[in-house]
Amino acid sequence: MWDYSEKVKEHFFQPRNAGVLEGANGVGDVGSISCGDALRLMLKVEPDTDVILAANFQTFGCGSAIASSSALTEMVIGKTLDEALKVSNQDIADYLDGLPPEKMHCSVMGREALQAAVANYRGEVWSDDHEEGALVCKCFAIDAVLIEDTIRANNLTTVQDVTNYTKAGGGCSSCHEGIEEILVKVMVERGETFKPSAAAQEQEEAKPAGMTNLQRIRKIEAVLDAVRPQLKRDGGDIELVDVEGKTIYVNMKGACSGCQMEALTLQGIQQKLMDELKEFIKIVPTKAGALSRASCHP
Repeated sequence: MWDYSEKVKEHFFQPRNAGVLEGANGVGDVGSISCGDALRLMLKVEPDTDVILAANFQTFGCGSAIASSSALTEMVIGKTLDEALKVSNQDIADYLDGLPPEKMHCSVMGREALQAAVANYRGEVWSDDHEEGALVCKCFAIDAVLIEDTIRANNLTTVQDVTNYTKAGGGCSSCHEGIEEILVKVMVERGETFKPSAAAQEQEEAKPAGMTNLQRIRKIEAVLDAVRPQLKRDGGDIELVDVEGKTIYVNMKGACSGCQMEALTLQGIQQKLMDELKEFIKIVPTKAGALSRASCHP
């Protein structure tokens, strides 16, 4: 499972300022439910001073998304809009005593929601989908502008870094070459060198040689078998339903089905599967006997 700080757990189990904010005069919406994460940030701003009097959030996403949103509201209350805009995604992660690298995209989403809410208050147009950029990652609808901006803001150097901060490349991995091209461009500007094929080559070399489909399925089953005792202790279980390419369909049973921790559990299992298979995969919860294409939270 992910290595969460105590502060992340605290803000997940007891989020601050969750729910609708009555009288909000600045609202920012980012992300989308279809991509697994969506956040609405609501601000109540004092018009004479531009001080943020209150901030609330509503989010659809994993535990890190909830914790990051909760932390962000605490951080901006009492600040002026200009002061709040200086809060970076790294500041949000630091406030929570760190986020797992794979969950840094949650803090990036919080930063964008803040920008969107401030723009809304000021009567400005702010686009969270970066329409001027070419779509790079089709799995999560991430475009070149967002990737490039995030690389610059956080000094990223690898494809895995980009995936951790934006989710781009975390699905089918077909966009890795495009991500590498953007990395090359930005790193050249910084006077650094990036070998476009290095990340892909390392991943390819790490894959077990000559793995058949049957062997791959057995590895998947072995990972699920390893986590099953822990789930059963809590009255739940998990079973493999189907495997289609890089998408693994599972059925959450018993207490695990519909549990508020289901998304976190699936994220941990997904990471274990990626570590074992040496490839990017997506784990999707479904009902036994029916393959629903509902999205999980990778």
